[in-house]
Amino acid sequence: MDGRNILVTGGAGFIGSALVRYLIRETAERVCVVDKLTYAGNLESLAEVSGSDRFRFERADICDRAELDRIFSEFRPDAVMHLAAESHVDRSIDAPGDFIRTNIVGTYTLLEAARNYWSGLPAGARERFRFHHISTDEVFGDLKDSDGFFREDTPYMPSSPYSASKASSDHLVRAWFRTFGMPTLVTNCSNNYGPRQFPEKLIPLMILSALDDKPLPVYGDGAQVRDWLYVEDHARALHLAVTRGVPGETYNIGGHNTKSNLQVVHTLCGLLDELSPRRDGRSRREQVVFVADRPGHDLRYAIDAAKIQRELGWTPRESFESGLRKTVEWYLAERAGWCRRVLDGSCRLERLGLGGGR
Repeated sequence: MDGRNILVTGGAGFIGSALVRYLIRETAERVCVVDKLTYAGNLESLAEVSGSDRFRFERADICDRAELDRIFSEFRPDAVMHLAAESHVDRSIDAPGDFIRTNIVGTYTLLEAARNYWSGLPAGARERFRFHHISTDEVFGDLKDSDGFFREDTPYMPSSPYSASKASSDHLVRAWFRTFGMPTLVTNCSNNYGPRQFPEKLIPLMILSALDDKPLPVYGDGAQVRDWLYVEDHARALHLAVTRGVPGETYNIGGHNTKSNLQVVHTLCGLLDELSPRRDGRSRREQVVFVADRPGHDLRYAIDAAKIQRELGWTPRESFESGLRKTVEWYLAERAGWCRRVLDGSCRLERLGLGGGR
């Protein structure tokens, strides 16, 4: 069966590159990646598919309307999967302006370029077109109920500049469906993890810091709870959403793995003690230190993914234990390769999110 043309923004990032690899490896889709290649974008994450005749790369900023118009005109997408975003909460505390520009202004610019292109399509192609916006569970804010879950109808209460910018972009996407009739849909995912994640995020930061015998900083008492989703499971869910999802709908995607940050760090320490023990034979748990909490830190997130399971047939394949072992093994294997090349000055495994501002 012939594949479609799918334009993936942010396709050189962590989740975006996992999605692109899945699309090229497991489907017949043709993919055009649009990525600005900021510090978190890495073409090396696309190396295994870059030679495919179904792969194309465009270095462009989603705030650049002229470039977007050119790419839409040349590639003629049947669907847009929008992942381009500034995504690190701590960086949003230090530099919120970057998040406003990319996540809000960039999404608006992309929506308008897509609407201009979509409105000129023949009737059948207009109906088949999809604009899929990939978002986060952080837009919902802090779960007050210790046993509750985020559902698709949970009210938005974002706490950080990052989550506020993503909430804004979610609302824009839904408004373009309601006002202009453009066939959009939104997915909100929980915390992703897996190979090739930029090492400012919790799991790769802890792995690489532990291997360097550095302190492992845990915010507050480490009781903050997150749901963890293996990135390749997420990629499968995203493809199902863009191919089978209903325009105007929202689908929550979660890994069914709620763990406190301290549980995650302790589990990582145990895996590293097994797979790469310290020379002195002591546990890496001794490297854990508790530091002042992040401003506005939400205590608990948990995703109810029943809708996407019921309506689109998706369930995660990886347990937290199996996914985390694969992740640790990958970082151990790539410590002197991918990891060394990524740590080029953009990330020094340092504490961010102190609210310096700019």
